[in-house]
Amino acid sequence: MNILSTLVISCFCVLPTQAQNFNLQEIETYFLQNNLSLIAKKYQISQSEALLIQEKLLPNPSLAISEVNLWKNGSAEQLPYLFGKYGQTQQISLELEQLIETAGKRKKRVAIKANEIKQANFEFEELLRELKKELRLTYWNLFRISETRQQTEALVQLYQQLNEQYTRQANLKNISQADAYRVQTAFLNLQSENAELLQEQAEHLLRLQQLTQIPNLKLEQIVFPIIPTNLSQKIPLNISETTQQNNISIMLQTNQIDLAQKQLDLEEAQRIPDLNLQVNYDRGGNIMRDFVGVGVRFDLPVFNRNKGNISAAKSNIEMQKVERSAIERQIENDSNFAIAQLFQFEKLMKQRNDFSQENATDLLQNYYKHLQNKHITLMEFIDFTQAHLESQKAYNHWVNQYYANYEKLQYLAGKDF
Repeated sequence: MNILSTLVISCFCVLPTQAQNFNLQEIETYFLQNNLSLIAKKYQISQSEALLIQEKLLPNPSLAISEVNLWKNGSAEQLPYLFGKYGQTQQISLELEQLIETAGKRKKRVAIKANEIKQANFEFEELLRELKKELRLTYWNLFRISETRQQTEALVQLYQQLNEQYTRQANLKNISQADAYRVQTAFLNLQSENAELLQEQAEHLLRLQQLTQIPNLKLEQIVFPIIPTNLSQKIPLNISETTQQNNISIMLQTNQIDLAQKQLDLEEAQRIPDLNLQVNYDRGGNIMRDFVGVGVRFDLPVFNRNKGNISAAKSNIEMQKVERSAIERQIENDSNFAIAQLFQFEKLMKQRNDFSQENATDLLQNYYKHLQNKHITLMEFIDFTQAHLESQKAYNHWVNQYYANYEKLQYLAGKDF
C-alpha cells in the first residue's frame, strides 16, 4: 500500500469522528425540519382542510319504504304481479326525500370552515414564531453561560493555585490561617457558581435538543458570532405600522372577528326554514293502484325565529372587537418598551466595550502579580476578583437582554429585520 492510499484511508477514518458544529442558522434549519410540535400542527391544518371538503358536500337524500304487507286478507284486491307470479296482493309505499337548505346556509358554513382553516394556519404560524423566539433566546442564553463559565473557570484555576499555595504556607506557619480560610472560601464560592452554570447550561442544551432534535448536542459544537452593537439600526422606521399589520396575535383576533361575523350570518339564515322535497309512490294504497305524487315539508317559524342565537352572535362580535383593541394597545406598549430597552442595553454595551476583555485579563494578571509581590493585600485582591467577575457577569447579562429585546421586537413585528 502506497503513502497516498494510506493518507486517503486515514482521512476517512478521522472525518466521522469530528463533531459537527452548528451556527444559529443551521440550528434553525434543524428546528424547522424536525420539531415535532410543528409537524403535529401541520396535521391539524390538514384536518381542517378535510372538514372544509366535507362541508361542501350536499346532504344525502333519504328513502323510506313502508306499508309493506306480509300477508293478505279477504278484502285484498287483485293487482298486477310485481315480478313473476309474485305480488298480486302486495302493497308497498316508497318516499324519496331531499333536504334543500335555504338562505345559503351551506355556503355560510363553508365560509366558516374556510375561516377555521385560516385560524389553523395562523395558530401554526404563531407556534412557529414562539418556538423560533424560544430557540433563539435559548441560543443566546447558552452564549451568556459560555462566556460567564469561561471567565469563572479562569478564576477557579487561579484560586486553585492560590488555595494550594496559601494552604501550604499556613501549614508552615508562614501566614495566618485566616488568610488561608479567606482564599479557600473564595475558591469554594467560585466552584459553586461554576456548578450552577453547568446545571443551567445542561437545562438549556436539553431544551435546544428538544427544539431541534439534534441528539447529544454539546456546547462546544455551537458556534457563537461576534457580538454586534448596532442592532437598533436594523429596526424599520415604520416599526409601529409593520407591527400592527403583521403581528400574529392581531391577525388571529381579526380572523376571530371575521369568524364571529360569519357565524352571525349563519344564525340569521337559520330564521328561514329549510325545505324537504318529497316524491311518493304508493301501490295499492289509494284509489289509484299506482300512485305517484310530490310534496314539500318545512317548519313554520311561529315560535322560534332564532332570536337568542342571533343576539348572542352580535354580542360575540362586539366582544371580539374589544379584545382586538386591547391586544393592539398591549402590543404597541410592548413594542415601545422593547425598543427603549434595546437602546438602553446597546448604550451600556458600547460603554463597556471601551474597556476590552484583553485589558480586563491583563489587569487581573497584574493584580495576581502584585499579590505575589505583596504590593497589595489579600483582601484587595479578593475584592478586585469578585468585582471583576460581577462586571463580566453584568456585561454578559446586558448582551443576553440586548438580544432578548431584539428577538421580542422581531416576534411582535412578525418578521426578521
